[in-house]
Amino acid sequence: MGGAMPSESAVETSPPVLKKEPRPVNLRDVAKRAKVSVATVSMVLNENPRISRATQMRVQQMIDRMGYRPNRLAQSLSSRYTRVLAVMLPALRHGFGDAYFGELISGVCDRAGKLGYKVMLEQAKPDFVKNREHIAIYERRYIDGILCLGCNDRHHFLADFSDRRYPLIVVDNYLEQWGLDYVVCNYRAGTEQVMNYLLQLGHRKIGFINAAPEVRTARDRLEVFQQRLRLAGVEPEPQWIDDGQFTEQGGAEAAQRILEASPDVTALFAGNDKMALGAMHYCTRRGIRIPGDISIIGFDDMQQAAFVNPSLTSVHLPLYEAGALACERLIERIRGKVDRVAEVLPTHLVVRESTAMAAQR
Repeated sequence: MGGAMPSESAVETSPPVLKKEPRPVNLRDVAKRAKVSVATVSMVLNENPRISRATQMRVQQMIDRMGYRPNRLAQSLSSRYTRVLAVMLPALRHGFGDAYFGELISGVCDRAGKLGYKVMLEQAKPDFVKNREHIAIYERRYIDGILCLGCNDRHHFLADFSDRRYPLIVVDNYLEQWGLDYVVCNYRAGTEQVMNYLLQLGHRKIGFINAAPEVRTARDRLEVFQQRLRLAGVEPEPQWIDDGQFTEQGGAEAAQRILEASPDVTALFAGNDKMALGAMHYCTRRGIRIPGDISIIGFDDMQQAAFVNPSLTSVHLPLYEAGALACERLIERIRGKVDRVAEVLPTHLVVRESTAMAAQR
């Protein structure tokens, strides 16, 4: 029969043909196609104001058409800007899951994305502050600026930003003692609207559930509450005011203390919707009719306010808009387009079923 079959090891096989990967588009390719210099493309990517609008649009169109993806790490190392912002919260339990912070952060992230920025989240835990990480994240060029949420007078590390060397904006509060930039909802006007409305309904004995006296906007609410009662000829009783700790449980307990001390109170005004919902829960359990026996009003106008029974009258805070505007103003500060930021956003009262004319007693 024919010759011996060659062993398997002796069989020659041709090497596999490797498919050549297309070369990624680089800066020079874009410059060549757009008929500009490499430096011009780089300046467009870094939003250099020296580039005309027409050139910027032409280069950007070519970048999009060719699918060029700049190396952001290398770009940040060679540029003045990292194009990253930090959202910084205090060390709150479940802080990122809270609806209030969720609205603010959503506004920040949506606007940042539209303006070409990324957002990182930081918590100002004790070790973070002790190790001066709030300054180090600037010096290590991780970020361009900070949006500070949930801060108050006890956060003394914020005094490190009073020299304005590092861009920072306080969101939905303001800290006058350190001269920090801020974007805030108008809590004083919102409280004026609540008090005017309740007084027009005939309420004179009004309980106030507040919290966190170290927060400037909380003090604003308390000051206006007391001023408006006094202007109406009513001296606010100390037992009408209680701390609800910004929680549903705290609101229920504060409502109990107020109503046990002053059963003739005809309205409860809570400094946020969580405390108002807690107060409603307590009253319902005790058989106190809302609004027949007592009116209850909140402050936030979170989404669930319209879906409880009875639906909750509340002051609408434009929290999403505050987050978005704060983000935009911070980028303007980073770019040197503004020197100071002190924005106050309007609020309005949303009347629903939880309030009515004062009960006759």
